[in-house]
Amino acid sequence: MELGPGEPAAGPWRVERLDDFARSLAAAADPVGRLRIVAVDGRGGSGKTVLADRLAREFAPAAVVHSDDVAWAHSRFGWDDLMIAGILEPLHAGEAVSYRPPAWIRDGREGSIDVDPGALTVIIEGVGVSRRSLAPYLDVAIWVQSDYVEAKRRGVRRDMADLGRDPEEADRLWDEWEAEEAPFLEADQPWLRAGVIVGTASWAAPHDPATEVSVARG
Repeated sequence: MELGPGEPAAGPWRVERLDDFARSLAAAADPVGRLRIVAVDGRGGSGKTVLADRLAREFAPAAVVHSDDVAWAHSRFGWDDLMIAGILEPLHAGEAVSYRPPAWIRDGREGSIDVDPGALTVIIEGVGVSRRSLAPYLDVAIWVQSDYVEAKRRGVRRDMADLGRDPEEADRLWDEWEAEEAPFLEADQPWLRAGVIVGTASWAAPHDPATEVSVARG
């Protein structure tokens, strides 16, 4: 077992059905007069996106906002002001979200980050989405705990498949990302603000990831 710098091991682990887990999150996040905002945070390659998408199906009607879209061509971790102004403040004000970050406009990226006005839950997903500056806007935060080496292996394999990178390039770019990610997370410690921790590493309780989650509470 290897965790990232500064991250404590969670536990004890138990297996929960995904639908029961989603209901427990809904009970913990009980906003008054507005939709709920759930953050799914964790290291790169930890399984955040998969978990966010599965939760969105349980919470339907729901929407998922990826920090990678907010941060596109902008900054690996210095994008919290964009998330607040473009996504979180409008949601808290009960406004529709159709956001084009500055880099999208500058570089001519088409489209926008949209939140369906019928959504009852918005899940923001990505490394650092439960950081200190965003925490006041969240109803519940999840930290996805993963094995440091295993997460890199998954992330590099994903980047090769999805982005067409060769093994050497994928490994080099991952190391560049990790050189910023590790000190950012060690300084911010988002796992301390998590209402619940979900384990995707091999040491967490064995489970069927299609219908169950391995969870550490408290």
